[in-house]
Amino acid sequence: MDLKNYIDSIEGWPLEEINFKDISPILANPKAFNESISGMCNLINHKPQMIAGVDARGFIFASAMAERLNLGMLLLRKGGKLPPPKIDIQYELEYGLDQLEIKEAQTEGTEIVLIDDILATGGTISAACNLCIKAGYIVKQALVLIDLVNVHEELTLPNGIKVESLIQLD
Repeated sequence: MDLKNYIDSIEGWPLEEINFKDISPILANPKAFNESISGMCNLINHKPQMIAGVDARGFIFASAMAERLNLGMLLLRKGGKLPPPKIDIQYELEYGLDQLEIKEAQTEGTEIVLIDDILATGGTISAACNLCIKAGYIVKQALVLIDLVNVHEELTLPNGIKVESLIQLD
C-alpha cells in the first residue's frame, strides 16, 4: 500500500505560502492507518520506556504506537493545556511562535521515542526534543510519519539524533 496516496495537499492553507499536508485520508482508512502505525513501530531500533507524542496530530500516532508496543505515553501539550507543575518552551514555527509544555520525568533518565506527524522546518520537533531533555527524559529516537524533505536542511536534533520518517515527500 502506498501511503502517499492517502495524503491530500491543500495549497495556501493555513497561510498562502503553506502547502498543508492533510492526513485525514490515512486516519479514515483502517488499512492505511494500521500500515502507518506498523511502519512507524518498525522504525524503532530499541524498545523505549515510553512513547512521547507532540500535540495534536502526533498524539494520534503516538497513542496507537504506545498501545501496540505495550508502553506508556507522554504528552507534549500546546501552551496552557497542562496543570502545574510543568516545564515549557517557546519556539518558532514557519508562520509564528508557539509553546510546548510537559510534565517533569518521574524517573530521571526515562528513555523515550518522540513522535510527530510531520517534519517541515524542524522547529517543532527540535523544541520537543529540547523540552524532553530539559524535563529529564532521554530522547533515543525521533520519528515522524511524513518528512517534507525539500522544506528543511538536513536536521540533527540537539542530542545528536536524526529525525526518521515513514514517508518522504517533496
